[in-house]
Amino acid sequence: MLIPHPSMLLASQNTNMEGQQLNLEGPSPNQSNIPSEFVWPDNEKPCLEPPKLKIPPIDMKGFLSGDPETVSAICAEVNEACRKHGFFLVVNHGVDKKLIDQAHKLIDTFFCMELPEKQKLQRKLGEHCGYANSFIGRFSSKLPWKETLSFHYSPDNKTVEDYFLNSMGEEFRHFGSLFQEYCEVMSNLSLEIMELLGMSLGVGRECFRDFFEKNESVMRLNYYPPCQKPELALGTGPHCDPTSLTVLHQDQVEGLQVFVDGRWCSVAPKEDAFVVNIGDTFMALSNGIFKSCLHRAVVNNKIVRKSLAFFLCPNKDKVVTPPKDLITMENPKKYPDFTWPSLLEFTQLHYRSDPETLDAFAKWLLEKNK
Repeated sequence: MLIPHPSMLLASQNTNMEGQQLNLEGPSPNQSNIPSEFVWPDNEKPCLEPPKLKIPPIDMKGFLSGDPETVSAICAEVNEACRKHGFFLVVNHGVDKKLIDQAHKLIDTFFCMELPEKQKLQRKLGEHCGYANSFIGRFSSKLPWKETLSFHYSPDNKTVEDYFLNSMGEEFRHFGSLFQEYCEVMSNLSLEIMELLGMSLGVGRECFRDFFEKNESVMRLNYYPPCQKPELALGTGPHCDPTSLTVLHQDQVEGLQVFVDGRWCSVAPKEDAFVVNIGDTFMALSNGIFKSCLHRAVVNNKIVRKSLAFFLCPNKDKVVTPPKDLITMENPKKYPDFTWPSLLEFTQLHYRSDPETLDAFAKWLLEKNK
């Protein structure tokens, strides 16, 4: 089976010259070099044998049991992890393994289609969803070695089903139905995790759950083809998610890395677990107490890597402001109030999100509102 490479597409030379195209010829299976646009600087190149991150998985069934001692212990673990690096795993989450397996199979089905078929869902200029290769057109260098398909989800309607049906036709109805179900399950799991985060911060179960009840979220399918020079490229560059919460399921191919204690650590795939990381929006909601997680993905030269990422986002009209209990003399309010679309606008105007994004956004917002 021919594995498509992200570099087979056309890329804009820079983000301000959308009309000028650069043809990046895809590497053949035996090619020793990769296009320079995919080569990362020496100080950002991947470490292919990093230490493993050791972190206890969080038992969601135990948390939802209501047993005071169990809940207290789980909340303490989550609090420690989120203050330090914003990352943890959840197990006993109740998500049907068959649903996860079917979703992974459909990733293969979509990304192994011919390019013209995938381009029926091509991401349009200025939009955040659709099919994309390496975010070509937005960036001109340090391109990530991957393909993605992103689509919107919101409760109480059939956004996902309609997206596939309207864009790809009747034969893709099953794609829409499956991912509609998957997103609904991820939304429910995210709300349970929000209860956990609320308890861990001492503001109660309902505080953040209520805030995200009518979420307007994004689902992304990630596909990382083999790369002949994995020591030069990255599947996804170092970044913090601007969203609130990411719930990720990896396949069994290693590649996710988290920055902890000044070094990159690998997150070993765990079939029965979801990876959860805090994003910038929830960092603001916690008044900076919980940290947005800095992470990246590496690639390999042997096998495709796939992942399913659900990005929980608040309703566009919700004002992101921390609960009063999290604003104290010792920890005064760190960021101005904002809505999710304004942070998204900021991240689209600038390069990649990093640990300084929220501070830069706060300054930008104050200048914009003068």
